[in-house]
This record gives sequence, structure tokens and C-alpha cells, in this order.
Amino acid sequence: MPNPKRKTSKTRRDKRRTHYKATANAVAICPTTGESHLPHRAFWHEGKLYFKGNVVMEKEVLA
Repeated sequence: MPNPKRKTSKTRRDKRRTHYKATANAVAICPTTGESHLPHRAFWHEGKLYFKGNVVMEKEVLA
């Protein structure tokens, strides 16, 4: 296996690593509830499952 002839300096190593960064997730606001959620995903709000501003399912309470 080939090995490097010289040690890679910290500056050179860090220049290469500048492109690795965390990005914040995009957030959408529901027009019906005003709740923030991930876009193109269903989300729960007050016991109801919403998708595209419409109620898709309601949570059943078993007693």
C-alpha cells in the first residue's frame, strides 16, 4: 500500500475539511394549525395527525 512521504499539515487538512458542515433542516409551517414541522411529512398536533393541512387520523383513547 502506498504511504504519504510527508505528514499532512494541520492547515492543509483543515482546508479539505471546510466542506464538511452540518446544515439545519428546513421547517414548514402548517396553514391550518400554525405548527412547525418537516416539509412533506405528516405530524401530530393535539391528538390529530395532519398532512397538507388536513386531518388524516385521530388518536383513539383506550380506557
